[in-house]
Amino acid sequence: MDSLTFQRLLHLNQEFYQKFGPAFAATRRRIQPGVRRILPGLPVGGRLLDLGCGSGALALELDKLWITGSYLGLDFSAQLLAEARSALHSAKPGGVDVRFARADLTDADWVDLAAGHPVDVVLAFAVLHHLPDSTVRLRILRQVNELLPEGGVFIHSEWQFQHSAKLMARRVPWETVGIDESNLEPGDTLLDWRYALPGQPEQVGLRYVHLFTREELAELAAQAGFTVDSEFESDGDGSRLGLYQAWRKIG
Repeated sequence: MDSLTFQRLLHLNQEFYQKFGPAFAATRRRIQPGVRRILPGLPVGGRLLDLGCGSGALALELDKLWITGSYLGLDFSAQLLAEARSALHSAKPGGVDVRFARADLTDADWVDLAAGHPVDVVLAFAVLHHLPDSTVRLRILRQVNELLPEGGVFIHSEWQFQHSAKLMARRVPWETVGIDESNLEPGDTLLDWRYALPGQPEQVGLRYVHLFTREELAELAAQAGFTVDSEFESDGDGSRLGLYQAWRKIG
């Protein structure tokens, strides 16, 4: 992918979260069923790194469940991080050392923030599909691999909106934002997002999303030094809108 197209896709999502951060956070104050299914399998009291932590719902849940452990949540959105810190401040203190920091995964230096936070498990729920360019995604995944100890686990989820007729109807032609589709990669999609806060008119935003195939994810795992341990589908109508996978570091 050429650098101009890459930057324009990044700008689309950055603009979305700047404009709709509070409204989006209002729809994400509960963790998804698939994430809840994963919680019992996490090492209790372990050291977690959460990429794309959003408004902090997972951190708050872990702080209720565990009496010890550490959690570092990274996100590029200042608005969502503000929501996360406010929610943590308002909650009853638990036993987990919870920290949040701002980081952009498309900036190769993001890993410096995480390097001082030893981890057992890295999480990335609904994150990778918002990152354009297959070479950038592979670089990020290799950085995740380097952070993990031998046998460490990376757990992630990817949006599978092809299972929803409603979401498929929200695909928007790339010409709407002046991007030449020939410069994109297979699976790159422009979707609209709609939400109305109480007493306010409906708001419409646009987001870049990459639709992963299982074959693509398996290839990425192998190239980044992982093996795919397990997977399941969950979330949304029909419990098929999220594909969850656990990858284990090889060697």
